[in-house]
Amino acid sequence: MPEAPSRGKRRLLSFAAGSVTGLTGARAGWGAAVLLALGTPAARAASILAVRVWPARDYTRVTLELDEPLKSTQMQLSDPPRLVVDLEGLEIDLALRDLVARIRPEDPYIRQVRVGQHRPGVARLVFDLKSAVAPQLFTLAPAGNYRHRLVLDLHPAVPVDPLKTLVDDVRARAAQPTQPPPEDPLAALLRERLQAQERFAQSDTAAPAGPRPATRGKRRPPEVARMVTIAIDAGHGGEDPGAIGRRGTQEKDVALRIAQMLRERVNLHPDMRAYMVRDGDYFVPLATRVARARRVQADLFVSIHADAVVRPQASGASVYVLSERGASSSTARWLARRENDSDRIGGVNLGSRNREVRQLLLDLTTTAQIQDSSRLGHFVLSELGDVGQLHKPRIEQAGFAVLKAPDIPSILVETAFISNPREERRLADTRYQARLAEAIFRGLKAYLQRHPPPPKARAT
Repeated sequence: MPEAPSRGKRRLLSFAAGSVTGLTGARAGWGAAVLLALGTPAARAASILAVRVWPARDYTRVTLELDEPLKSTQMQLSDPPRLVVDLEGLEIDLALRDLVARIRPEDPYIRQVRVGQHRPGVARLVFDLKSAVAPQLFTLAPAGNYRHRLVLDLHPAVPVDPLKTLVDDVRARAAQPTQPPPEDPLAALLRERLQAQERFAQSDTAAPAGPRPATRGKRRPPEVARMVTIAIDAGHGGEDPGAIGRRGTQEKDVALRIAQMLRERVNLHPDMRAYMVRDGDYFVPLATRVARARRVQADLFVSIHADAVVRPQASGASVYVLSERGASSSTARWLARRENDSDRIGGVNLGSRNREVRQLLLDLTTTAQIQDSSRLGHFVLSELGDVGQLHKPRIEQAGFAVLKAPDIPSILVETAFISNPREERRLADTRYQARLAEAIFRGLKAYLQRHPPPPKARAT
């Protein structure tokens, strides 16, 4: 006589029969399939190690991390929009059920997820969508601390245009009250500093006492004659945490917070506007970061990081620009290799990025761009030296992929070493983050005053 299912098996059978109602139209058939799977020995199935969901305006990513690779197929349905993903060699378990709870109401693309056992050895995921999407399903080989990953990217059917995002953000700021009550004390501090600097720039307090000359001095910095766009890139994000300090501080979080503060600082200036390459906790491929900055016709590009090296004694801020002849030091070479590895760790769909990569390789960086980037880097490094220690008193060069925009002066700022316990504590301090953002802004502004951007052929 067959042994009765255990209590745990009964719960699994009940869940499977209830979760997939409507997918085939026959609940009894589902139950029989699951019962067969429970009672019949089968080959070892893959196990889910972790489930992660990264919702963002640009796209939502769903990641299943597994102990071994598995095959998957997808089918897209409409009216209402749904996406069905079958996972071969996988039995539903608590880890897979956890995906249901990880979908948040504010997710731009996923309404809910249903999980069930389609047939023995095949689990089925049904994504009920809020709108039509362009899905990308792909696998990633082990990288960094990750094992095998199955990744589902849900992009909007109409891709998000970075230029439209920038224009929408500008309009949203313009619609706000001119002087809102400062709720954040850090924002109030930055606003006060801006006002003080503007008053100083408009006065002649630095000039010697006596009658004013009839003409202005020849050394007065030229004025910026148009709106300047600053592309701010917060390094890493999503699946790619970047470097992690001993206390668990993640580079991607520090970089995003400093980038957000820098954005607020830039947007307070009447002649500047900021474009955030990454404005949330999600991953953006390196080539896409460059492409977005070019799409919004950015005048400057600054990528913010807080990296780590093997020696915990290493400390201080650094500024890097691109090099055509190799790295300026062994540390620069090591950091560039580590940063360029972000695509492998963050997870790039190789099938979808070929066009972007080819375009990036065709647009060879010019010597003039490296020279302009070096000038920009000198100004920013000088201001960072007023905040804390510098790793080296000069800018460094290496082959950072994210700096390869041929027509935009681009720098990468390592704000500090998160591998240094003392600097990790400072990087986690909101006040210190604000000081770093302020220093970077002062460097950007000083460069623009000395080297104002030329007129653009087309206004944005």
